[in-house]
Amino acid sequence: MKAILTPEQEEILNRTRETLAHLRETLADANASPEDRTTLADSIRQLDDLFLLVVAGEFNAGKSAFINALLGQSLQEEGVTPTTSQIFLLKYGDAGVQIPGPKGVWIKTAPFDLLQKISIVDTPGTNAIMREHETLTAEFIPRSDLVLFITSADRPFTESERAFLTQIRDWGKKIVLVINKVDILSGEAEREQVMTFVTQAANNLVGEISGLFAVSARQAKEAKAGKPQLWATSGFEALETFIHDTLDDDGRFRLKLLNPLGVGLKLARQQLESIGHDLASLQADRQLLDDIQRQMVYYDDDMQRNFRARMSEIDNTLYEMEKRGNAFFDEMLRLGRIPDLVRAKKVESAFEEQVIADTPDQIERRVSELVDWMVEQDLRQWTAVADHMAQRKDAHQNRIVGQGGAKDGALAYDRARLLDSISTATHRAVDSYDKEREAAHLADAARTAVAGAGIAGVASVATLGAVIAGGITASMLDITGIIAGITLATVGVLILPSRKRKAKNELETKISDMRQQLVTGLTEQFDREMRRGAQRIEDTIAPFARFVRAESDKLTNQQNQLIELEAHITGLQAQLKLRTLAEPDG
Repeated sequence: MKAILTPEQEEILNRTRETLAHLRETLADANASPEDRTTLADSIRQLDDLFLLVVAGEFNAGKSAFINALLGQSLQEEGVTPTTSQIFLLKYGDAGVQIPGPKGVWIKTAPFDLLQKISIVDTPGTNAIMREHETLTAEFIPRSDLVLFITSADRPFTESERAFLTQIRDWGKKIVLVINKVDILSGEAEREQVMTFVTQAANNLVGEISGLFAVSARQAKEAKAGKPQLWATSGFEALETFIHDTLDDDGRFRLKLLNPLGVGLKLARQQLESIGHDLASLQADRQLLDDIQRQMVYYDDDMQRNFRARMSEIDNTLYEMEKRGNAFFDEMLRLGRIPDLVRAKKVESAFEEQVIADTPDQIERRVSELVDWMVEQDLRQWTAVADHMAQRKDAHQNRIVGQGGAKDGALAYDRARLLDSISTATHRAVDSYDKEREAAHLADAARTAVAGAGIAGVASVATLGAVIAGGITASMLDITGIIAGITLATVGVLILPSRKRKAKNELETKISDMRQQLVTGLTEQFDREMRRGAQRIEDTIAPFARFVRAESDKLTNQQNQLIELEAHITGLQAQLKLRTLAEPDG
């Protein structure tokens, strides 16, 4: 790019530099591969170098012979075996100088006029015996401004050539196809047949090509060496004219800019495709998080409904005890049972056996089942969420900051904590009924009632009071005044129904109080555990959710930048291809 540029050329060059520099920064932010970023950086640096003409093709296609014919002298070694084992960069300079360059490239200088305006690259064969030769050639292609692809007339367009041309096409390179060794063909008809085959194959494979020429490098070299009669049949004149017209100052400028722009466009679209895949993957992640949130709503509804059902079972247990209590009072608090009523111990035993029965055990069992159910559901829900997320999280391994979720051991500990907490609330409700105090009160009431009826003597009353004062040994219910005031006086007919109603009312009140305490305590604990479980799941998904949000924002921003850069690059390409830029002054 040492030629004097017009203001319009200068403006396009500056825009090209700025666009590609921005692309380089965007690719770095997007964690594009180091190889791709190096390729772009090399292309940007080459804006200041001479035009780069790359000669590629299979070994023994005559690449070195073609270069020698183009230069008019034997600079490159020729042979039927792979003689070019390295990439040679041919530049203008003193004859015979050959020095190693970067990335496996050897720089060879020669004082040829053509090399004052362009540099020529002689590459190893694409099907060379040593595969590293092909790799070197493939890696060098993005740096080329124009590719002359040499194929041999005796085996045109082989499979390896097709594969290599696909790589060149993907880089958006300007390609000129050269069929070498046409002098071995039997005549014009065979020559036309080969050209038609190569043209159709090339158009099908890479689309539009910049040119197709049939030449004999051997005849062209001999013609320049002293056999001018071979020049016309060599076919070289049309090729040299094309190169001269295409690579004038303005043509070289356009191709020089189109090269890095093509590289940049390929890398931008490649990164856009990668980002598209990543965003699609993140869309699945967002869908997963949305599914979890929606299912948590239904999980909460199901838990509330099941909790109410289990509370109904506990409530039924208390209801059944209340029914037994009412039946007990109906049976015991009547005139015919007066002899039994004065035997307080027997009454108390009967009450415990018939009314209280195994109610405390049933409640304790129901509470234990409730705890087990809550822990099981909590563990199942947490495990389902964690397992459901595991595969998605594995896809982003080592990129998610923070780890969420409890372990099974923590949930086991939560069960012990939950059981202790709920049991405490349950015992508090059940033990609120002081059986010993209420039993003593019952004994006093019974003794007073019996004494007032004149049925028992003082000694008997004292004995009854002592027995009843022993209390009910079970820690379950308050039966204050259940049998108090029972007498066999003539007003007993009025007293017993009154005491029965009072006993039933007091039993109903006590059980209602107990039920309210149980419901309140268990509901509060259930709600607390539901919040705790929801928070545990929230903690489990929070790091992943943050990662998805942050990654989506980052990728969307990079996608927008790359789309904008893609538009700038295609705009510059269109301007270079469609407009005829002014020739430089001088």
